[in-house]
Amino acid sequence: MRPCEVGSTLHYVYRRMARIATALASAAVVILSVTACGGSDSDESVLVLAAASLSDAFATMETEFEAANPRLDVEISFGGSSALQVQVEEGAPADVVAFADTAQINALVEGGFVGSPTVFATNSLVLVTPAGNPGGVVSLDDLADPDLLVGVCAPQVPCGRYASELLDQAGVEASLDTEEPDVRSLAAKVAAGELDAGLVYGTDVDAFPGELAVVPLPDGVDVRAEYPIAVVTESSVTDNADRFIDFVNSAEGQSILADAGFGER
Repeated sequence: MRPCEVGSTLHYVYRRMARIATALASAAVVILSVTACGGSDSDESVLVLAAASLSDAFATMETEFEAANPRLDVEISFGGSSALQVQVEEGAPADVVAFADTAQINALVEGGFVGSPTVFATNSLVLVTPAGNPGGVVSLDDLADPDLLVGVCAPQVPCGRYASELLDQAGVEASLDTEEPDVRSLAAKVAAGELDAGLVYGTDVDAFPGELAVVPLPDGVDVRAEYPIAVVTESSVTDNADRFIDFVNSAEGQSILADAGFGER
C-alpha cells in the first residue's frame, strides 16, 4: 500500500473511532439522565416498626399491600414495643409504628414523635404449655409451683405488663424462671419444651400450630391488649405511611388480622 493510501485509511479509522466514542458518550449521558430523573421514584419504601406479636399478620399485610401498590416497598422491623419506642425516641428512621400497648405510643405522642394513633386490633393473654403438656399444668395456680419452669415477658414489654395484671387478677404469685424480651421468644421457648408454661398472646398459639396447648384461665380472669398504629412525625413519606395505615384498617387488612387470631378493634 502506498503511503498516501495508508494515511487515508488511518484517517478513516480515526474518524470512525471518534464517532463511536461520541455515540457512547451520548448514550452514557442519556442513561445518567434517566437514572437521575426517573430512577429515584421507581420504588418508594415505607419502614414500619411493629410489635413482635404482629410478625405473621404483618408479613401477610406486607405482601398484600405491595401487590396492591406495586411501586411501594414495605420494610418491617419487629421487636418488643418498649424497645421500638426507644428506637423512635433516639431518631431511628421509621415511617409507621404499630405497638401491642397504648402506653408506649402515648409516650411517643406526648413527645411529639408520632401523630394521633388509632387502635386497629386487640389480643388476649393465654396460658400455654408445650404440646402434650409434659409438666402437667392444669390451672393458672400451677405457675406458683417452683418445680415447674415458668416464663413471662419482661415487665417493660406489653405482654409482661399484661401478664402481671392477669396474675394479680387471679391472686397468683408465679415462680418465674425467665422474663423474655418479646412474646415471640417466650412462645418459642414454650413450644420447644424449654419451659413448662408461659403467658403469651392468643395469636402466638396460631403462630406455632400443633406446638402449644392452651390451659383455660379461671372465670373472670381476662386481659385484653389494644394495638395502636401511628405515623412517625419525622417521616418523609407521610402519604405512603397513611396509605399503609389505611390498608391495615381496611376490610382486607382486618380480615388478615382476624385470620391471624386478632380480635376486633
